Amino acid sequence: MSVVEVDPSAVVQRLRVATNAHDIDAIVACFTPDYRNETPVHPERSFVGHEQVRRNWMQILAAIPDVSTEIVALVVSGNVVWTEWEHRGTRRDGTAHLMRGVVVFAVTAGLIASARFFLEPVDAAGGDVDAAVRGQVDVRRAS
Repeated sequence: MSVVEVDPSAVVQRLRVATNAHDIDAIVACFTPDYRNETPVHPERSFVGHEQVRRNWMQILAAIPDVSTEIVALVVSGNVVWTEWEHRGTRRDGTAHLMRGVVVFAVTAGLIASARFFLEPVDAAGGDVDAAVRGQVDVRRAS
């Protein structure tokens, strides 16, 4: 019996297609049942299990009925797929939804087994780089 190698990026592309089709079952089918999501910038948001993926996407699809995703860049290294994403759409209240960032996926047997998630809402009114650096290093602002 021969083992067929699967391009790890194929499941990530399936995820993009399923997301843009708003197909919740196809989205969840991209993940292992014990999928691990790490969110290093927001550790409390990390979770285990593809049922949380289902709950997350059901909320997103209900709140942003026209959401669409684009993979801006993709690099494969072994079974790891480094991706840069853009999510956009319109919330039910008419406001724009725009998120950008990186998701690093680990793929096992054609399914996403884990991800390190760095996708964040775009902050168009956050100030320039000088203000951002001041806000990060000014101890008076840290408390």
